[in-house]
Amino acid sequence: MAPAAAVPGAGAGTDESKRLAREVARVLDECRASLAVHPRKLRELAALRASSSSGGGGKGRFLPAFCIAITPLFDLARRSASSDRAARFVAAFASASASADGGGGGFLEGFLRFLVVASGATHRPARLRACQIMSEIIMRLPDDAEVGDEVWDEVIDCMKVRVQDKIPAIRAFAVRALARFASDSEDGGILDLFLETLDTEQNAVCEIILDSSQLLVFGYIAVVVLSDYDLLSCVKEVRKTIILSLPPSNSTLESVIESTLDVNESVRRAAYSVLSTKFPLQSLSIKQRTTLLHRGLSDRSASVNNECLKMLKDEWLVKHCDRDVITLLRFLDVETYESVGESVMAALLKDGSFRVQDGQSIRQYFTTNGENEAEQASNIQLMDAEVALYWRIMCKHLQAEAQVKGSEAAATTGAEAAVYASEASDKNDLLDNVLPSTITDYVDLVKAHLSAGPNYHFASRQLLLLGEMLDFSDTMNRKTASSFLHELLMRPLEHEVDDDGNQIAIGDGVSLGGDREWAKAVAGLSKKVHSSIGEFEMVISAVVEELARPCRERTADFMQWMHCLSVTGLLLENTSTLRNLQGKAIEPSELLHSLLLPAAKQNHVDVQRAALRCLCLLGLLENRPNIELVKQLRLSFINGPDLVSAMACKALIDLVTWHGPQGIDQAIGIELPDASYEKSQFTPVDISDLKDDDLSIGVLDLLFSGFHKDDWEFSLEGDNHDNVPTILGEGFAKILLLSDNFAKSADQASKNPASVSNSDVSNNFDISEEGLAIRIAVEVANCPDKKTLAGKAYALAMCKVAVLLRFRQSEQKAIKCMRGLVNSLAALVASDKNLVKELAQMAARLKSLDAYPEEELPQDEADAIFNKLGLDGAFKLDTNQVIPPTPAPRSVRPAVASRRRARRAPSSSDESDADAEEVNLPAPSVSRVPVTPSMIVARSQRASKTAALSKMSAKPAVASSDSELEDHSDVTSDEESSGAEHS
Repeated sequence: MAPAAAVPGAGAGTDESKRLAREVARVLDECRASLAVHPRKLRELAALRASSSSGGGGKGRFLPAFCIAITPLFDLARRSASSDRAARFVAAFASASASADGGGGGFLEGFLRFLVVASGATHRPARLRACQIMSEIIMRLPDDAEVGDEVWDEVIDCMKVRVQDKIPAIRAFAVRALARFASDSEDGGILDLFLETLDTEQNAVCEIILDSSQLLVFGYIAVVVLSDYDLLSCVKEVRKTIILSLPPSNSTLESVIESTLDVNESVRRAAYSVLSTKFPLQSLSIKQRTTLLHRGLSDRSASVNNECLKMLKDEWLVKHCDRDVITLLRFLDVETYESVGESVMAALLKDGSFRVQDGQSIRQYFTTNGENEAEQASNIQLMDAEVALYWRIMCKHLQAEAQVKGSEAAATTGAEAAVYASEASDKNDLLDNVLPSTITDYVDLVKAHLSAGPNYHFASRQLLLLGEMLDFSDTMNRKTASSFLHELLMRPLEHEVDDDGNQIAIGDGVSLGGDREWAKAVAGLSKKVHSSIGEFEMVISAVVEELARPCRERTADFMQWMHCLSVTGLLLENTSTLRNLQGKAIEPSELLHSLLLPAAKQNHVDVQRAALRCLCLLGLLENRPNIELVKQLRLSFINGPDLVSAMACKALIDLVTWHGPQGIDQAIGIELPDASYEKSQFTPVDISDLKDDDLSIGVLDLLFSGFHKDDWEFSLEGDNHDNVPTILGEGFAKILLLSDNFAKSADQASKNPASVSNSDVSNNFDISEEGLAIRIAVEVANCPDKKTLAGKAYALAMCKVAVLLRFRQSEQKAIKCMRGLVNSLAALVASDKNLVKELAQMAARLKSLDAYPEEELPQDEADAIFNKLGLDGAFKLDTNQVIPPTPAPRSVRPAVASRRRARRAPSSSDESDADAEEVNLPAPSVSRVPVTPSMIVARSQRASKTAALSKMSAKPAVASSDSELEDHSDVTSDEESSGAEHS
């Protein structure tokens, strides 16, 4: 609460002041209900202020009365909509009084000083309300308001202090109050404070996550369990307010761009809003533009997507590019950032922001000269990279729309089908008018761009991809396109000549054209033209055989070798099985022995790399790995230069993940000791000392030994994707993730639960999913504020993670421990029926994994598990089944079944029977009539009713004093009360 000294003239307790305070309080009460009455109440309060100042000696009486009237606002522990409306009204009146005063009266300055004192109060609600009202006043204050510099200095200084407040909401209001002064060159400290606070707030999020979470990494899967949702929510408001308050400058741009990666979607959306309104397109670099679009258009939040699209469409396209999409693409350097250009085009087309204009077509790039038809010669105007990408994406969009409308027409009947068919026809007609008129024109267009040199390589590839939308059903068209494709495949690789006269291939050295994307484009067009079964393999293998002749005759230079291997790689990468190559110009066996293996032994490094890639592709197509193929890959990994070893490493890892490590080892004669063998550790060797391949070393041991070789070339700068250490790290991660697909591992998942013995029980649950699940269960059970909304949300979130975790058959103690914890989780999240069902399924799954489900885990062993997991204190396990069956079976027999069940012969164990029925456990052994399903249902219902009645009857006994009654009312939820009344 604001101190009494903060109220100007508080000591003047005259009757007139009390009357004014009552009138102000009445107006505030009426303003709490709705914002609609605020304009009228502003005029009423202004009149009251004027009348109080017109009387003798009343000039300074209104401010004290006003401050006294609003004091209750500063004492409210919680914010509410009504109190916020009252605070907004107070701020609106104070800011409006500045214009009314004309710089006189002193009401605004006096009120600001009152708020400055209140903002430093120890009472949190007082600080919060003072900062809220002060920020509203500053935001509403007109530019011509006359306020003394001394007062503004006091306001700015106190708000700078409040930016460091421990309450996030207060920090947010303080930032909002300072936002208007951030661009003031005389006080540059505010901008520095904003940037420093933004960095601090982002670090605070990480600290909250780490301090209130349990992070375990098992294999390569990380699970983070978060808490303190309210605190995270408040912190994000501070970051959002800072982002919205930053003025545009070079120093703030990077901070705003970095905020597009914020963990909270509202902060990311605010960042795009600021970028849209404060930073023109030209002020951003190409890297910044493409980064922002890549993040925004692929963001998982629809609101962020929409904000990014709004920036792209309303600001960049309309204002800065005059609605010209090609101009926009030129701002993005689509040759370097092709995927971003595709995303931009797709987003704008989906939004309907532009369409093909009348007269626009690819045909406009054909011009003719000559007086008559015989003398006319076609001249082709070359396309820029942006134009080529534009037409490729546009034609693809028109084709997709036509297909969708055609499918809708086929799925409906009558007039609706006719409408869809008409729309599909219109789209197809538009596409036909846009594309080149003949296949010959299309081929001439591509050839013209190919002849123009490497500067038009990107446009040539876009035109190749465009060919997949053309019709090659006509024999003549197919013949023309086939001839053109043969030229493409036979086209030599591009190269340069250094100062010593040596040829250097341009590109990656393994793909056709030196570019993987170019090779994919050629393959796509080839499949479109040669679409008959086996035709693609027949044509490409004939080209391979033609290119391989000088290689087999040992007359080819390294450029010819690389060209032949690049086409071979294209063939192997685009066929589904080796059977498709049987009977073709060059068969798999001939390909291996006469081309690939000799190429792997060539002296030139690039030839070896290309050969090893083809060996890998061939090995992936084989049902069982070829012994000579595997030997060559191992030998190249051991003895090859670094670039060759890197390619061999990639190939071996790919074959291991496809065939399994056992399959690769068996190919070279390494047999497993027995069928139940499981590899538990590596046997590293010094591969630097190996001159020849040691076929007794398993493939995983060989690869693992690569980590210990010290002379690999590795740099901390630049791209290290072709370095062996990087490839090995990524490769073993892949092997671990896919290990369940290997046959030997699958045999061990299928182990019979009854066959689990003590020797099968492992003890590494603490670093696996089992340990994480137990930690989560204990955390939820020990949560101190489970009755609050935040506590319930925390428990629900934690349990949703727990049900996703898997338990291994070998972790018997962990399974039994978790079985004793599941019931506690179900009791805590009973309000979420879906989660209760998932917990019931988890309990059933754990019981099926338990080798001895009837045996309970001793408490001392459970305590040992908790100690190993670092959990303080003991927790009593409860393996009694209290989770109801899901879905609950409905009884179809009359109620007489339950009465008939009740007339069984009484026994001395009736009392224990009732207890056992309540938890669905078998009672002590007595002779009884076999239980039918309908009887089970009746017992469950009766047990539930008995439990409810017992709880009701126990309440008076528990509430033995007033304090105990008060405590019981605090911890009993409305759901329990309503349930008891219903029972």
